[in-house]
Amino acid sequence: MKRFFGRVRMAEPEVSDAERELFGGPLRYDMGWSKHEHASLDLTMISALRSMPRLVGATLRMAWHADRRALVAVAISEIGQGVAAAIGLLAVNAVMHALLGSGTPEQRLQAVLPGLAGAACAAMANSGLAGWSTSRAGRLEPMVERIATTQYLAAAASVELEAIEDPEFRRLIDVAQYGASSARRMISACVAALNGSISLISTAGVLTILHPVLLPMMILIAAPRGWGAMRVAQERYVSVMSWIEHVRASRLIGNLLTERSAAQEVRIHAVGPFLLSRYERMAESAETEQERLASSKAVTEWVASALSGLAMAATYGAMFLLIMSGHMSLAVAGTAVVAVRSGSASLGALVMNVNQLHEESLYVRDHARFLDEAAQRTIPSGGAPVPVRVKQVVLDRVRYRYPDRDAPALDEVSLTLPMGSVTAVVGENGSGKSTLMKVLSGLLLPQGGTVLWGEAEVACLDRSEVFERVALLTQDFQRWPVTAALNIRIGRPAQEADAESLQPSVDYAGAAPVIAKLPDGLRSLLARMFRGASELSGGEWQKIGLARTHWRSSTSAADGVLIVDEPTSALDPEAEIEAFERIRRLAAPNRAVVLVTHRMSGVRHADRIYVLHQGRLAEHGTHDELIGARGRYAAMFDAQAAQYAPAASIPKPAAPTVADPA
Repeated sequence: MKRFFGRVRMAEPEVSDAERELFGGPLRYDMGWSKHEHASLDLTMISALRSMPRLVGATLRMAWHADRRALVAVAISEIGQGVAAAIGLLAVNAVMHALLGSGTPEQRLQAVLPGLAGAACAAMANSGLAGWSTSRAGRLEPMVERIATTQYLAAAASVELEAIEDPEFRRLIDVAQYGASSARRMISACVAALNGSISLISTAGVLTILHPVLLPMMILIAAPRGWGAMRVAQERYVSVMSWIEHVRASRLIGNLLTERSAAQEVRIHAVGPFLLSRYERMAESAETEQERLASSKAVTEWVASALSGLAMAATYGAMFLLIMSGHMSLAVAGTAVVAVRSGSASLGALVMNVNQLHEESLYVRDHARFLDEAAQRTIPSGGAPVPVRVKQVVLDRVRYRYPDRDAPALDEVSLTLPMGSVTAVVGENGSGKSTLMKVLSGLLLPQGGTVLWGEAEVACLDRSEVFERVALLTQDFQRWPVTAALNIRIGRPAQEADAESLQPSVDYAGAAPVIAKLPDGLRSLLARMFRGASELSGGEWQKIGLARTHWRSSTSAADGVLIVDEPTSALDPEAEIEAFERIRRLAAPNRAVVLVTHRMSGVRHADRIYVLHQGRLAEHGTHDELIGARGRYAAMFDAQAAQYAPAASIPKPAAPTVADPA
């Protein structure tokens, strides 16, 4: 009994060896981390029918927001279909009485004609109204999906960077993506449920008039099938949620086998056959789960069919007893047979549609839960305006630790960025440079210490205005699959620009030769995924990125910060030296440049150099001061310089000396 009526639980299959080898263990979505109410998985037929008004209400609100006229048309057509169904049953009853009544065959045939005409008219009206409902519902469905998708994308794009880097929130983003399509399917399920409800009310009224015992018998016939469908849907939902990360991993393997970036290693290192064999083994594991679901569905549906058959036999037995006892005429019995079959079909369809509403609502609830969580973690709007003129940006004893790490990424780090200066931040991998830049740009708020734009603390400022003052060029900047012109203009997309307006940025970045060789110049599409598009090398892309940064910086007159993180990693030595010179020239009276790099030759002319080590500030000063101090910076500089000196030994970095930049 517990197998069929207990809480739906995930049956853990054997973990494939491919999962252990590739991902270190089973890829399973933990239902416990989410905030689902378990009552939603313990839903019974009665509670599902009770919850239908709430489910329908949520769907109707979305549809009302999408297109009110279409929603009203659907409602009118569905009510009309219910009335037509009731008229049709009454017409059938009149036909049965005429056929089984007294009189000659000719008289009975003549008496049948009005009932047949009424049934035909009701059927025609039903068909026309159904078509009208389908047409209007077809208009509503894509509109509701668009609204839900827009809500999802807008919420995902507006949350704090900290949320995007949170693994649990990332999983919620993955789950919530199914909500928009489920919201669309809820429209058709809602319309079908409304149709079934009205038809059922009409049929129930006719059955009650014919004989009161027929209505509960009809319910007994349909209830088992509705329960079976609901149980199957619950098991399928739990399976989908539990295997969502497994499916994402399989998709990841497929992408790796087809992506251009991995193509060389896939072939030379024979990664292709290796990953393909692991993909097959993971797919076999997923097939086992699908087989388990299919077997469970077959058993559940068999039990539901058996119970429904027993209820049908009991109904016909009760009708036979009523006829034999004289409590029901043959004409009423004939109508009752038609009505019971029609009513049980309507009730069965209603339960199935309510079940679909319930199943889709689980995904829509994920969507709603994501919107609620995103609203709590969204970048706050409003705040004090950033002053137009800012003499300097100051980070004072800033601390930050990622939730999945024990050691802080930044620990009591302080630095000052005067407008018009070039400041370099150096350090080994993992020293905290990237985190420092995220804090500086306002993408992350410090967990300790303060970030000041002039005299104002960044946490009190309008973050959108802070972002407006920051320009960013990183080694992994986004290579947008759009035209070359828009790849540059997207540095400040709201600013309209033509080829002439963009040309100074192209020239400044040294990207003119890159644009010249493209088939359509700035109008060329930079995305190999589309036919006729072009692709650039890594160094060429970095020149496009520098042009984008120049465009963003040149279109703002207010004081701001330009953050350049490893901008020359794909450039040859000559182009690298030239790029560093261009970046340094971006410093202006209203702009501070922050240069983050491993290339020590690019920072020697910076006004101030800060050296990070394990999240702490090890030392700071000018190039000459730091070389003279013979600390960590000098060791790093000498280590790189030694690569170009004959018979040079690479010195080991000295122990860091923590200095107070104040």
